[in-house]
Amino acid sequence: MSPNDNDKDLFRVLVYDLSQGRGDLVMVPGRGLWIGGSGLAALLYSKYGLPGEAPFDPRQPLIFAIGPATGYFPLMSKTVCGFKSPYNNNYAESHAGGRSALALRFAGLDALVVTGRAPRLSVLVVGSRRIELIDVHFLRGADVFTTGKLLRKIAAGASGHRSIMRIGPAGENGSAYACINVDTYRHFGRLGAGAVMGAKNCKAVVVMGDGDLPLPEDKSYPKLFKEIHEKVTASGMMEKYHNLGTPANVLPLNELKSLPWRNLAATSDPEADKISGEAFAEKLLMHNAACSGCPVGCIHVGMVREMFSASHRFAIHQVAYDHEPNFAAGPMLGVTDPTEVLAINDVADRQGLDIISAGVALAWAVEATTKGLITEKETEVRLTFGDAAAFKRAMWLLGHKANDFYAALGQGALVAASQYGGEDFACVLGQEMAGYATGETYFASQTVAFRHSHLDTGAYSYDQKHKEKDVDAVVKFLVDDERERVLLTCLVACLFAREVYKPEVVAEVLSCLGHGELAANIDAASEHARCERWRRKMETGYDPINTHIPKRFSEITTWKGPVDATYMEALRQGYAKAVLQLAAPAPGA
Repeated sequence: MSPNDNDKDLFRVLVYDLSQGRGDLVMVPGRGLWIGGSGLAALLYSKYGLPGEAPFDPRQPLIFAIGPATGYFPLMSKTVCGFKSPYNNNYAESHAGGRSALALRFAGLDALVVTGRAPRLSVLVVGSRRIELIDVHFLRGADVFTTGKLLRKIAAGASGHRSIMRIGPAGENGSAYACINVDTYRHFGRLGAGAVMGAKNCKAVVVMGDGDLPLPEDKSYPKLFKEIHEKVTASGMMEKYHNLGTPANVLPLNELKSLPWRNLAATSDPEADKISGEAFAEKLLMHNAACSGCPVGCIHVGMVREMFSASHRFAIHQVAYDHEPNFAAGPMLGVTDPTEVLAINDVADRQGLDIISAGVALAWAVEATTKGLITEKETEVRLTFGDAAAFKRAMWLLGHKANDFYAALGQGALVAASQYGGEDFACVLGQEMAGYATGETYFASQTVAFRHSHLDTGAYSYDQKHKEKDVDAVVKFLVDDERERVLLTCLVACLFAREVYKPEVVAEVLSCLGHGELAANIDAASEHARCERWRRKMETGYDPINTHIPKRFSEITTWKGPVDATYMEALRQGYAKAVLQLAAPAPGA
């Protein structure tokens, strides 16, 4: 499967039906309109998806797509996973790095589409010269790391260019926020891609990057690559991501009264220094790692020791950490020991749970317990803020769907609250919030935005710089900022590189790779891809006007003062109306 350079407009897509145990290579036109990555995933869902059917319908596709610059330039290191989410029943995206993008490129593919349901628990192995479905029924219930260890032997080969994307018990048990672990340290997190894979009876997808990748023939390529590489490595532009990484946000956010504590009962705490980026670097950091094709090394890997009381021996676990996982396992749960924060994260990771959603859901459960809405009869362990041992046990129970309560909580904090009460203090903005309590712009943005993610726009940054209340200005910012980010997610670039890959640089990159026509029309193409993503989401039932911000978010105080609930609601409605305009049918459609 070597790439076809004769027709730059075609995408090379492998469509594999697990039910039939066979795959077909399909050439899909549309590069000039859809670019790749996010745009390609939306195109493929329009072709293979079933908008009106349930997320777990075997015919629904699970899509992995890369972009035109993958493998050719620094930080073009991400893969987009497109699917219908079991969390909200809408079309959704999740992004991950690791070796996934480069493996797909070296396998000669722009995308992999997985449909159907395997007769027995299986792993799909795909390469440039290999397509195989392997029965792995013996891995039923295995955690993410055990699965990875065994699959490195079962699907050996393509060392350095092999990606293992796998699920844990949470995915098998249908948790609506089960993730897909990618090469140990990265994840297709949020919104339940892991549950979609589990519903397909697919324990893992292994992509063998065992083909060749010819360099671009354009003579400007070496020079352009060098210029971008120097911006990334020598200018200091990316230094903060390598050094402390995103945990550097903890102390500034805490100072601004914008760090969620104990289910957002507070936005700052004097013990923030104990779980700061500086504290993690000093006490726990073992080494940095990087996604394939990235020279930055933003993955920070910490050390957790697990003691076995019977033998008085211990095992060392390597756990990747970032601000968002640390927030969910730390301040949101009232845990201020960095070692325990990593340990909670490790348990969630092994289960294949999205740690952000799982941590925030458990924070709701603690408050529901204190208010008498649930008891130990439901939780099986006494949940109190700061009790790391209880949270580690609860993560296991959550991943294994141990009882009716954990089954409900595994569908999201609001689903559990609808059954047990406490919807007002469920910290859910489209999905469980990420680690920023910066104010009205961020809360409205995450509620409405496409992925309900802190990375959809720079709203959390906007809140930290603007005190004025101007609905029109904020909505314009959100719409404009999303436009530029969608271009990057079509390439697919790491969003940490957004200051490097400005539109004019992207046009140079595409021209150098032989996509001159696309480069000349990049603005129109990226806007087309953005609008089509929104249309896929609307077709599956999303209504931005009817989104809701729980009461808890109007009860807090940030550096700007108490949250203005009226202004926040105006922002939500204004952004929702702007999104409806983006999703309106294309002229002539």
